[in-house]
Amino acid sequence: MLSQEAQQADVVIVGAGMVGSALALALSESDLQITLVDAAPLAAPPAFNPQSRFSPRVSALSAASQRLLEDLGAWPRILSRRSCPYSAMQVWDGSGSGQIEFSAANLHTDVLGHIVENSVVQDALLECLQNTSVRLRGNAPLAALKQSENGWQLELASGERLEAPLLLAADGGKSKVRELAGFAVREWDYLHQAIVTSVYCEKPHQYCARQCFTDDGPLAFLPLGKGKDEHWCSIVWSVVPDQAARLMALEDEAFCQALSRAFEYRLGRVEKIDPRLCIPLRQRHAKRYIKPALALLGDAAHCIHPLAGQGVNLGFLDVAALSSTLRAASKAGETLGNLRVLARYERQRMPHNLAMMAAMEGFERLFQADALPLRWLRGQMLNRADHLPLIKNWFAQQALGR
Repeated sequence: MLSQEAQQADVVIVGAGMVGSALALALSESDLQITLVDAAPLAAPPAFNPQSRFSPRVSALSAASQRLLEDLGAWPRILSRRSCPYSAMQVWDGSGSGQIEFSAANLHTDVLGHIVENSVVQDALLECLQNTSVRLRGNAPLAALKQSENGWQLELASGERLEAPLLLAADGGKSKVRELAGFAVREWDYLHQAIVTSVYCEKPHQYCARQCFTDDGPLAFLPLGKGKDEHWCSIVWSVVPDQAARLMALEDEAFCQALSRAFEYRLGRVEKIDPRLCIPLRQRHAKRYIKPALALLGDAAHCIHPLAGQGVNLGFLDVAALSSTLRAASKAGETLGNLRVLARYERQRMPHNLAMMAAMEGFERLFQADALPLRWLRGQMLNRADHLPLIKNWFAQQALGR
């Protein structure tokens, strides 16, 4: 046991990614003393170069996520860096004739969402945090965790200790807090890997997000913007591990040819490509989001298949629910770490997250099925949904996060 006393805070948040940083910002105007801890540096981000290479990891931010980021003051900083709105969406079955299309005009809105690099969102949030009372503890990996009389005590890799009556974990899919605190988790491997990168296409994307369900797995082309150039897209290509290894080993020109064929030349030839990244796909869900004086949110609580781009949007909805719950409880003089308080957040978010995960799991299984009756069924489902306004509108509202 170290001799120095533990540093005290009202709330410690572990994980300063997009979700953890947003939560710290959402709580920063309360009377609570917040400490945000992360293994990465948390210094002010450098000046952004709009002509720099795209980061391979992007998110399709919904209208609900945009509203949250606006409320936090981060949205103008995102727009001043780089983002791309999309006003249409096309989804089709590459093995059949089914397809469905959405447009912002039909939903009486300007855009369906924005494709934004995760690093851009992260830097905008981190920049906002520099002007708050939140204590930023970067370069501070978590080494140990134990429950104390006053909540939870954290030991950092440096040997320093922190203690707080409330610990919030937003430290990602491989959450150290979730592991050390002993949360039970359901998880399974999709037996697929996602190849992600940015590509330059022969034809302009026209601000349309496109997704094709191929025999190998879903393939998405998401529009990116570099100035007024409409030819850049972010791709997410889900394939089995053997296929992923083969594609990752290809020279750039051969990969571009394979990608163009898989996408049916919908945007012409893929002419240029940035470095590729390959990510194993797993679904993961904590059986509970809370323990006394502790709550999980974002990927620490739930990881979803990326085929609908809803992962970080679910995390931002967690932020909105948890911060609202804690602010209301603080105002009412309640103990924030009390299970009755934290259960309000869990009751609000768990059913929605489970429903979205079940829907994505159903889509993933249906579109991976090879049986002819199921292939016919999925084509019919897409075509019928495309001509049924109520069903089509429901899907669109889910994507918008309304």
